[in-house]
Amino acid sequence: MRSKVLLATRLYPPEVGAAAFRLQALTRGLNDAGADVSVLTTRPPRGTDDPRPAKGVKRWPVLRDSGGNVRGYVQYMSFDLPLFFRLLAARADIVVSEPPPTTGLMVALSSWLRRRRYVYYAADIWTDALAATSAPAPVVSIMRSIEGVALRKALKVIAISQGVADQTRQFSVDPSRVVVVGNGVDTETFSPDGPAAEPGYRYFVYTGTMSEWQGAEIFIDAMEEVLLRFPDVRLHFFGQGSAEAALKERAARIGDDRIRFGGVVPPAEAAKWIRGAAGSLVSIVPDQGYDFAKPTKIYAAAACGTPVIYAGKGASARMVAEGDLGYASGFSSTEVAKAMIRLLEEPDHGRAARAAWVEDNASLRTSGRHAAAEVLRAIEEGR
Repeated sequence: MRSKVLLATRLYPPEVGAAAFRLQALTRGLNDAGADVSVLTTRPPRGTDDPRPAKGVKRWPVLRDSGGNVRGYVQYMSFDLPLFFRLLAARADIVVSEPPPTTGLMVALSSWLRRRRYVYYAADIWTDALAATSAPAPVVSIMRSIEGVALRKALKVIAISQGVADQTRQFSVDPSRVVVVGNGVDTETFSPDGPAAEPGYRYFVYTGTMSEWQGAEIFIDAMEEVLLRFPDVRLHFFGQGSAEAALKERAARIGDDRIRFGGVVPPAEAAKWIRGAAGSLVSIVPDQGYDFAKPTKIYAAAACGTPVIYAGKGASARMVAEGDLGYASGFSSTEVAKAMIRLLEEPDHGRAARAAWVEDNASLRTSGRHAAAEVLRAIEEGR
């Protein structure tokens, strides 16, 4: 008998994002293993290319913010509350829940009522990221309680890194129920082979989420120093996030022609800009409780062969340094600017080695298969 797996997530392709691609890889891994998979997700934003809807993907209209994102408590509830009833009506051997914790709570409650088990796919510790922002302390406390329930009630917690697995201990989660499956990128899309952007000038690129806890303003400040040496260099941002408006205001001091925001672009377009860049920029504000994170944008850049400049400390800094993926810099504009200048001055002979490192250590195809195996193992354990 084929196992029936139900995925509950607000993000799924054709929407662009690390969570969407990770869950698509999980779905493929489950299908390859012979499972039947249904995905309860959102209707994609207008203009999103979805010419051939995937089999088993069931969508629901949802509120989005002005940027087209399902981000914010009202937007989350517009997905989570209908999701509760959708889950009650659906048949499955097991449910897989993706953050935020409010989604995990709906999965936990519906699973209790339906007397079935669920797996929590922990790509991060959501409230650690929330605490690193300006969110009020009572909100962080409430959401941390919800996240704790979602994690503790799960039959199994799938973590994308050892750092995330370690952080689950703060919620008194049984370590024997936490497994690490790894994380990665689609190495077919993000690879050294393929077209590279040729805008007629050298540039750096920042791709993906722009949140307060990531501190991407450090690169705008660094550009002021870089431009003194290399006035022809530009910085391109692609993506979106809660800090985007503040970043644009900061960039206006330097000039719109020097720092440009391209919005959300399809993965193939992002890969094109990454391939042509002098360096790809990644950051996490240090000492905010999130130093354990390993942003997917590091893997995407290295998979294209492009050197990474990581501003921050912790797990990502070690990975960039030990994997020879670029430069790990302290979180200061002067140190970042020095790393950027080095990439502009020195020839780069490491593209093939970086791409090979990602293929060996951070392939989304491999992590999807590992995650699928853990979900199917959880079904057997729950019987």
